[in-house]
Amino acid sequence: METQDQFLLQFSEEQQAIKQTVKDFAEKVIKPRVMEFDESQTFPFEIMEQLGELGLMGILVPDIYGGANLGYTEYALIIEELAKVDPSIALSVAAHNGLCTNHINQFGNEEQKKKYLPGLTSGKVIGAWGLTESVSGSDAASLITTAELKDDFYFLNGSKTFTTHGTVAGTYVVMAITNKSKMKKGISAFILEKNFEGFIIGKKENKLGMRASDTTQLSFDNCKVPKENLIDVEGEGFVQAMKVLEGGRISIAALSVGLAQGALNAALHYSSERKQFGKTINEFQGIQFKLAEMATNIGAARAMTFKAASIKDKGLSNTKEAAMAKLFASEMAEKVANDAVQIFGGYGFTKDYPVEKFYRDVKLLTIGEGTSEIQKLVIARELLK
Repeated sequence: METQDQFLLQFSEEQQAIKQTVKDFAEKVIKPRVMEFDESQTFPFEIMEQLGELGLMGILVPDIYGGANLGYTEYALIIEELAKVDPSIALSVAAHNGLCTNHINQFGNEEQKKKYLPGLTSGKVIGAWGLTESVSGSDAASLITTAELKDDFYFLNGSKTFTTHGTVAGTYVVMAITNKSKMKKGISAFILEKNFEGFIIGKKENKLGMRASDTTQLSFDNCKVPKENLIDVEGEGFVQAMKVLEGGRISIAALSVGLAQGALNAALHYSSERKQFGKTINEFQGIQFKLAEMATNIGAARAMTFKAASIKDKGLSNTKEAAMAKLFASEMAEKVANDAVQIFGGYGFTKDYPVEKFYRDVKLLTIGEGTSEIQKLVIARELLK
């Protein structure tokens, strides 16, 4: 089925080779350690460095900064393959590439790119991106962290919640208000380093799923940031963040497709071996119908995801398509993971089989990088223009 998908979606030989390389790495290197990382909530630094050696920590970055110089189609392929084996590692790769690294890549000046991108693309430095606050989740423009310029430094005060890689990162992109009177047009973006004075790493969240992907609170107590670490100019931070998230929605859609495919693969294998009433359970129509619906919905989500990626690669606006792909794929993956557990029955409720972890991991996908409700608002706004 996957070979046919490749043909229908017209992936090039190079893209298929990338897909196979990631698949082999995930199966051989990541799969044996999935539950170790999950149960200990250990961030896999060594795997991130290995992914960096494969060029997968700077997917969208030009090669002059150590990146792979690939597009969103390849990005989606990579995230999907990783998510089939471990969604939490796929999430970390997506957040590193699509948020912090891509923000600097898209909007940083030449000096900032030369200083920060090589470390990020190597995988030796992990990137984090701070937008969400306790008072501003879906309403991202209502953040209250401030940045005040005094002489040659900005002084940041406030906090961020649910920051992916907050504990493990070395480079951070953080949004803060530089002009309160301008509302969202007064939000600016800054590059921070972990050792900056007044930068406080807070509580690491103990999460339901995606447990190998670090999520942390950050605080800023007169955090001293050199003025040259302002990205572009004051007041452009919110617009930059929304453009970054637009690309990020493609990665979450791809992650959803990969997770769902991983759950389906496990259900197909289990249902062909598990016997009840003298025959394998995949001989029962009730199971067959579940498998058929799972595969159909995955195929539809995959097509939507790569359509959005293709539009993005052509340099066209894909706001609607990315939101639609993220909405449909994440909601689809939630149902597929649930059905996979149901097919496994009691065994699906144990940690001896992968569907238990897929079931825990999947919920974040309808929340992170814009909830399903926000995606509907974005889609409706685009339709009604």
